[in-house]
Amino acid sequence: MANLPDNRALLDWIEECRTLMTPDEVEWVDGSEEQLERLRTRAVQTGEMHRLNPELLPGCYYHRSHPTDVARVEDRTFICTPTREEAGPTNNHMTPDEARAKVLPLYKGCMKGRTMYVIPYSMGPIGSEFSKIGIEVTDSIYVALSMCIMTRAGQAVLDQLGSSGDFVRCLHSKGTLSPEDRYILHFPEEDSIWSINSGYGGNALQGKKCFALRIASVLGRREGWMAEHMLIVGIENPKGETKYICAAFPSACGKTNLAMLIPPELYRKKGYKVWTVGDDIAWLRIGADGRLYATNPENGFFGVAPGTGAKTNPNALAATRKNTIFTNVVRNLKDNTVWWEGLDKNPPEFGEDWLGNPWNGKTATEKGAQPNSRFTAPLSGCPCISDKVDDPAGVPISAIIFGGRRAHTAPLVFESFDWTHGVFVGSALASETTAATQGKIGVVRRDPMAMLPFCGYNMGDYFAHWLTMGDKIKERPKIFHVNWFRQDDEGNYLWPGFGDNMRVLEWVLDRCEGKAEAVDSPVGLLPREQDLNVEGLALKPGALTELLTVDKAVWKEEVKGLREFYAKFDRMPKALKEQLDQLETRLAE
Repeated sequence: MANLPDNRALLDWIEECRTLMTPDEVEWVDGSEEQLERLRTRAVQTGEMHRLNPELLPGCYYHRSHPTDVARVEDRTFICTPTREEAGPTNNHMTPDEARAKVLPLYKGCMKGRTMYVIPYSMGPIGSEFSKIGIEVTDSIYVALSMCIMTRAGQAVLDQLGSSGDFVRCLHSKGTLSPEDRYILHFPEEDSIWSINSGYGGNALQGKKCFALRIASVLGRREGWMAEHMLIVGIENPKGETKYICAAFPSACGKTNLAMLIPPELYRKKGYKVWTVGDDIAWLRIGADGRLYATNPENGFFGVAPGTGAKTNPNALAATRKNTIFTNVVRNLKDNTVWWEGLDKNPPEFGEDWLGNPWNGKTATEKGAQPNSRFTAPLSGCPCISDKVDDPAGVPISAIIFGGRRAHTAPLVFESFDWTHGVFVGSALASETTAATQGKIGVVRRDPMAMLPFCGYNMGDYFAHWLTMGDKIKERPKIFHVNWFRQDDEGNYLWPGFGDNMRVLEWVLDRCEGKAEAVDSPVGLLPREQDLNVEGLALKPGALTELLTVDKAVWKEEVKGLREFYAKFDRMPKALKEQLDQLETRLAE
């Protein structure tokens, strides 16, 4: 049992929650292994989770969410501000009064017959100036256990909070799991989050996108820092020096693979190493020395299982081998393990699919794992985890990279001309749909800084905050754009990707240190062909030239699309509109 602090603001809020939702019991999560094991046992007894093979997957459990509750629900996610303008044109909006009137009745008595778990958690290392504290109440054991993987949770957080009322209030209940009454509400002015009628991770684990991006982006603007949908990775050179990069990618663009990149043999033999600090979210602050520092506010991975395998991402797979909760994958009944599409080519003959139906992977025509099935795994299980992941000071950032999936538009890599142009490049970030995910191929989806679904306020103001931060940073990181997905006219990829992306990162870091050349282009600074190390690569003749080509006709169409996109924002900074004009002028020259 947690030792409760003498904190009137916290205890009063918990009492409000108890009175509203009327649970039979209230249990404070202290984070001790004794309590967590008791919760796991309880979850197994209720059928909420299944214990997996303790020899093959020690400490691992299986969980299924409701068939209607398998992903984030952007159409049921709202920013609740007094005016629509504060939320901006890209967020769903309700006023706080509207939200309370509509959703508060759904919470009344919703925990009757259940236990209310109170989870104190820290986003970021406990006590760091980067970090923020949240308190989540929930009636889901799955949520309580997952939050203890994904965050630093328990008694130490209560001790750090003390008597302060400065914490984010996170209210969650599975409710009835009714899709029609499912809401994920954010109240930026009150630093609070409400989620009801969903048990799925992204909607229910409120330390994830709800707090770490939507609420934190507002806090960052208010307090002079940034919350970004970015990985953080360290590249160690043969001299033992490590430089750190932040990178933002829309979904299906290789973000997790880059975060856990394994250098090609050529680089490994020289002594290059890659260290993962974070795979999803970065909080960035200006340090005392004027440089930009980043920390990963999370303590675990909430990864998409399908496609994760020994060939695509062995480090991510290794992270799931212990103390992991698997959700909506295939359960192998023969040895009580798990499987998903892309894990290997040996699906189980005797299994259950994600719905719990009998499933034989040798004969099944339907996929066994839900396409958004997940693993919740501790950072500590990743073989390439950085020793800086718990550093309260964060890591200094040398470069920021934006990347999208573009078949013919963006070159393999280019550097922005300066910080303002880099913000423009981020604001223009886009990706094209693929056959695997969408019915129509090649549709351009704009996702500025990969933050479109996650910015907690008006995105025009968000761009302005980026510009303001640039004015304050003494040693600004250089900003780059990459595109691993350039294709030839037959639809073949021109670049091998995966570990060979290290070759591009080498040029990026050399540019940051003034060691590499570049040439002007209308879109930014490009490497010369001889600046990229392609030793050992079997590129087709002319591929490198094509990868570094800027097709002006294609980019003129890109400008038209950007003008349409920019027109959505009544608060678009003048500096970014000027950048778009300048791009059009350079393309016409």
